[in-house]
Amino acid sequence: MNWMGLPIYVALEAVDMRMGYDRLGGIVRDRMRVDPRSRCLFVFVGKRGHSMKVLSWDGTGDVMICKRLDFGCFELPRPTSAGQAHVIVSDALFAAIFGGNGTRRNKRKRTTH
Repeated sequence: MNWMGLPIYVALEAVDMRMGYDRLGGIVRDRMRVDPRSRCLFVFVGKRGHSMKVLSWDGTGDVMICKRLDFGCFELPRPTSAGQAHVIVSDALFAAIFGGNGTRRNKRKRTTH
């Protein structure tokens, strides 16, 4: 997967996956100290570790990619210092994170409509 050399910011704290672009953009602005409309990718993982949202801006509008793994979870890098809220990763490391790991089937609450 080619992310065109964009800087990739990965949040190290789990977030509520019900959040949309505006609230996650607020986290980018307040905690990462970056403009959410900059040419970057911003990666967030839910507390169970099997859901991810990636935010970006393509120059014409906001973009949000959502991914939920069937098996395993997303493994985030460890913080290098106390209180670190995010890390900047390479394309290769992001590809490894985005692919997920493990073979354990994730438990999902089944809903019937």
